[in-house]
Amino acid sequence: MLLDEEAHRAIAARALAAGGIVAHAFANFYAITTRPDAETVRSVNLLKGRPIGQVGSITTTPSRIPFVYDWSRLPPGLARHDVLEIMDALFAEGPFGFRGPAASDVPDHLTQHEGWVRTAQVIAPGHACPSNEFLASCLTAADADLLYITSANRSRHLSGASDEPAHFRGDALAAEFGGDPRFLLLAHRDEAAARARYPHHDPVSTTIVAFHRTAGSGPDGRVRLIVERHGSLPVERVRAVLAPLGYDVVLGPGAATRLQQRDYGLVQA
Repeated sequence: MLLDEEAHRAIAARALAAGGIVAHAFANFYAITTRPDAETVRSVNLLKGRPIGQVGSITTTPSRIPFVYDWSRLPPGLARHDVLEIMDALFAEGPFGFRGPAASDVPDHLTQHEGWVRTAQVIAPGHACPSNEFLASCLTAADADLLYITSANRSRHLSGASDEPAHFRGDALAAEFGGDPRFLLLAHRDEAAARARYPHHDPVSTTIVAFHRTAGSGPDGRVRLIVERHGSLPVERVRAVLAPLGYDVVLGPGAATRLQQRDYGLVQA
């Protein structure tokens, strides 16, 4: 089935609402999205070979992203309108992720604590991706405001590999997960064209910026945001996008090494 076919999106949305595991085109690569309930999240963790209680990330449509966060718990130097401006700028580039203070109604299995702050992580495909229409259909079908999202890959805990990059080819993704009867693939019509629409991004899991904490201010007075995962959008581009808004970025401890692109050998999509 194809992401750009309305009838196919509707079928996939109904399958997701019924408990299905939908792998779908997500900007220049693929992601797995399901209902956000704890049982479904645990089942996907098991399918991927992750620890059963591993915390999940959230995806939703752009208008609902503000509902995920508790804006009263932002660190010094950031206000709600600042963060939303940062989000708009980076989602205009393409897929991206943010971690910030979680709203009280976000379920615990989709949050993690850092010190005294309960945080939630949103991964979204960016403003231009047609998967936003699919996500909107899923939210309606599931009667929800948020969904669970995870990378389209097996966990390194299961494979034994040092790294398991996300898939950017639907055929390889289907070969890996298609044996599960709950699995459904909603593919790019033209994967090469999809990747070409995001020239600044590599086809790997998204870069993530935190806003529940910062690295303070630099000598120039600009707030320094922390990159928690160095993924599809290189930190140099993140810095260039945010500099006109008055922000700098630094790499956090988990972002010292950039995520690697999956190697499909000599076969090209």
